[in-house]
Amino acid sequence: MNLNKPIRITAVGKFLPKKVLSNDLEKKFNIPIGWSHKNSGVKQRHWTNNETVGFMGAKAAQSALDNSNSHIKEIDLLISAGASFDHIIPNQASVIKSQIKNAEQYNFPAIDLNTTCLSFLTAFQYAANVMNEHTKKVLIVSSEVSSKHLNEDNWETITLFGDAAAAVIVEYDNNNESYLIKSEHRTYTNGVDLTKIEGGGIKKPFKFHPYDKNIHSFQMKGKNLLKLANIELPIFLDEFFKNTGYKIKNVDKIIPHQASKLGLLLFKKMYSLSNEVVIETLYKYGNCIAASIPLTFIDAIEDQRIKRGDICLLSGTSAGFSIGSLLIKY
Repeated sequence: MNLNKPIRITAVGKFLPKKVLSNDLEKKFNIPIGWSHKNSGVKQRHWTNNETVGFMGAKAAQSALDNSNSHIKEIDLLISAGASFDHIIPNQASVIKSQIKNAEQYNFPAIDLNTTCLSFLTAFQYAANVMNEHTKKVLIVSSEVSSKHLNEDNWETITLFGDAAAAVIVEYDNNNESYLIKSEHRTYTNGVDLTKIEGGGIKKPFKFHPYDKNIHSFQMKGKNLLKLANIELPIFLDEFFKNTGYKIKNVDKIIPHQASKLGLLLFKKMYSLSNEVVIETLYKYGNCIAASIPLTFIDAIEDQRIKRGDICLLSGTSAGFSIGSLLIKY
């Protein structure tokens, strides 16, 4: 989908739980010291104690509001873009909104968009589509807690995932200096069973399937995912860049989903991309589901690795199996 829609990120914010686990995670679960960094690519990750998805999301949102000197009354729409939720009902965006200072005084809509790891990209595209004279300023929040749904017997997942929240405020850019060049999302249903939490939904509700870590923990078939991505990703990206005036080799920065060590290596090798262009945070945050892409993007802005006017590719894969990308001028 080609939009060339004027949309500007005017503020960013993030929240990370205080608890940081590095080698102590390996000691706790009897994993050899150094295994995580060697195999998962993760030196450390933040995990929650009592912080909820709503609490973290509200903190990240407030940080973005503070950084833009904005007031919550200026927000026209809040989007919760992620896979994590505090309650099955109500929707997560309503919970996040309820915990933002003074938000109860304003009745702007709060909606959820869940395409798992690609949720932030989906929300950004949606925000660009709905912006008009009534919806001028949108708050996108990706708040993810993965640590509560991991099986300690599965070293691949227990060492890979972290918890985090990231938020951005986007506005219609009247000056047309920042814009969405293109966005696209494709779902390949032959990969639908490669990543899942099997229990807890309607198919296997807790009423009839009491907690069992083998069905209520996150499962992924990593090798199968890489195999599928290796086939479909280059086709997707080659077609994505058609008629944009750009190629993957001449964008300024690439922010991939921090899916895994092998996933990042595969992506860079596929196009001979340098570490200067491809921004990584996997080693210090782990895979934070939908929060990974905006969190990595925010870090690059704060470190001045991304500057105004840069052409940025945000790209990744998600459970389902899906591939998605945004090409933006920041």
